[in-house]
Amino acid sequence: MPASTLPSTQAPRLSAAQVLVCGAFIVTLSMGIRHGFGLWLQPITQAQGWSRETFSFALAIQNLSWGVFGIFAGMAADRFGAFRVIVGGAVLYALGLVGMALSSTSLMFALTAGVLIGAAQAGTTYAVVYGVIGRQIPAEKRSWAMGVAAAAGSFGQFLMVPVEGWLIRGFGWQEALLALAVAVLLIAPMARGMREPGFAGGAAPVREQSIVQALREALRYRSFQLLMAGYFVCGFQVVFIGVHMPSYLKDHGLQPQVASYALALIGLFNVVGTYAAGALGQRLAKRHILAFIYLTRAVVISVFLMAPLTPTSVYVFSAVMGLLWLSTVPPTNAMVAQIFGVAHMSMLGGFVFFSHQIGSFMGVWLGGVLYDQTGSYDIVWYIAIALGVFAALINLPVRETPILRGPQRVGVGA
Repeated sequence: MPASTLPSTQAPRLSAAQVLVCGAFIVTLSMGIRHGFGLWLQPITQAQGWSRETFSFALAIQNLSWGVFGIFAGMAADRFGAFRVIVGGAVLYALGLVGMALSSTSLMFALTAGVLIGAAQAGTTYAVVYGVIGRQIPAEKRSWAMGVAAAAGSFGQFLMVPVEGWLIRGFGWQEALLALAVAVLLIAPMARGMREPGFAGGAAPVREQSIVQALREALRYRSFQLLMAGYFVCGFQVVFIGVHMPSYLKDHGLQPQVASYALALIGLFNVVGTYAAGALGQRLAKRHILAFIYLTRAVVISVFLMAPLTPTSVYVFSAVMGLLWLSTVPPTNAMVAQIFGVAHMSMLGGFVFFSHQIGSFMGVWLGGVLYDQTGSYDIVWYIAIALGVFAALINLPVRETPILRGPQRVGVGA
């Protein structure tokens, strides 16, 4: 039977408004805090006497940890429901922020800012929230709803990055992290709105496939492989820019507030970009949307590097890049649901996101390593441009039609 008509989708549904409001709040806070971590690079490295590579490595570990734990968070959410996973993620997030503030060694910083916060983000961001959206929102509105949730994450960046900058300037970098540790616990009560009727008592709905069968099918499906490769590029580009751009701008003589405003602009314009990508995904081929986004990113970065670096050029770059920032998220996840169905969507979304986080690891880590070796970020910018062209090309052959199972099943290599 087509993947889009799995029996598990027939369980009673939560109201769309409840899912979107609670899911949007969770993603707003979780992603909003996360997007501001680049503001801590210089205060922490200067206070601790660490190199930029040390800080970059910890955030690279964070992204990799997010990707690894995202797979298991997705499995747990598909099996037991999202509520428990989100609450656990909120607690881990608070503990990680406290540990990040109090770490006195690079190892402890890598374990808290890296492993712990990465695991927390796995349970409080897109893979888990999108699993609920996929199961609770009808297919004809699913891409739009995912755009709304992604737009909420973008609004979180617009809202939280200036707040984080203000906290650092007004109270100090350690106190700012402790304040965020308290704030992130607000995710836990909002998770109650994500309790799904089909998971009462901790029992998962009856499904056509086991976890192993669903995973084997997806990993052997060529279109899934191409989506994972494209998402690798997305992670590389956005995390490199998000973490290293504040230092890049300061190295070129711009004031620290320029970076704060730039990151906020990315978040503000990404509200529009992610919503538009989700809405367009209901009308246009999602592979074409993704190809356009990746190719346009490459062009925008190229123009940014060629133009004179001024506050105005930074703000224009940030606004345009913001339109493209997380706009890959709704079409990518909507395609996963469209091809494979929603029964194992959190897990499969976790695997796609794992590829994203490997790219994030490489982007943030290479940024620090190559800067320390060359005194410049130029090489990493050029890599980001080349990868954008690559991602645009490999998304074009993706097949979006639902996979057929049983006697009508198509070849797994399609």
